[in-house]
Amino acid sequence: MLGIRRRDFITLLGGAAAWPVAARAQQPAMPVVGFVNSGSLVGGRADAFRKGLNEAGFIDGQNVMVEYHWLDGQFDRLPSLMADLVRRRVAVIATPGGNLAAQAAKAATATIPIVFSVGEDPVKLGLVASLARPGGNATGSNFFTQEVEAKRLGLLHELVPKAVRIAVLVNPANVPTAEATLRDVPEAARALGLQIQVVNASTSREIAAAFTALVRDHAEALFVSSDVFFVSRRVQFAILAARDRIPAAYGARELVDAGGLMSYGANQADGFHQVGFYTGQILKGAKPADLPVLQATKFEFVINWQAAQALGLEVPNALQLLADELIE
Repeated sequence: MLGIRRRDFITLLGGAAAWPVAARAQQPAMPVVGFVNSGSLVGGRADAFRKGLNEAGFIDGQNVMVEYHWLDGQFDRLPSLMADLVRRRVAVIATPGGNLAAQAAKAATATIPIVFSVGEDPVKLGLVASLARPGGNATGSNFFTQEVEAKRLGLLHELVPKAVRIAVLVNPANVPTAEATLRDVPEAARALGLQIQVVNASTSREIAAAFTALVRDHAEALFVSSDVFFVSRRVQFAILAARDRIPAAYGARELVDAGGLMSYGANQADGFHQVGFYTGQILKGAKPADLPVLQATKFEFVINWQAAQALGLEVPNALQLLADELIE
């Protein structure tokens, strides 16, 4: 049975004001948007971004030109890419779904508008002065990746109650996300009486090596950090977890769509949609300083029924009722 997908974001806009005429005059006839994501093209995320743009009155290739940059986990490319976008004076830099991309954009320019969606508090990340009044050249949305990590670990524990030794996989190349995961998850694990083993992976080869280590060390379940590179390797995760019979919990539903066991987190497509809509608003003259940062208010719990059966897991009725979607 399929649950209803729910929108995560409050749709509120406010205080739109025009950019100075001189600044607008410097833009080319067809404005260029630099779209940067540190992962790879996943599902309908680019479509969601374009839909947001369309709702704001812009169609890629007609009255706006979007340059898509998918970095496939190569975070070290961010500084040079952002420098190039700034040098060419793109109209907007859009960084949906990534803390490091947003921070790299902010470090590269204090004038070109930036629209982000990030998993941590954008104030703490140094992107905005406050959520209600960003005050600078950046705004966007916060999908609270780290705030829901404890909840996701708890759901994994309910689904696999006999698992005590839990491996936590992080990407050390994505420092903000890895640090936040290693800050929040061990504390939640202690409260649940679980033992944590930290495993690192920044490449496909290292992901494969991580699973070899999990089997060797008899890990009973896997908690995967909400990392954009890991989402791009969703098929690899599904194959390895099934091969090694390791129940795994993810932060994005795309990994469950690919065959993973379960996920809990904000719907990323909605975040991409919101970035597209705000990008369009800015192209029409709104100032990032006056567009409040939107916050996710509802989160999506997805279980892959086939994966659970293959692992010999019985999904409790309480979790079936709690799930937003059961993929059969």
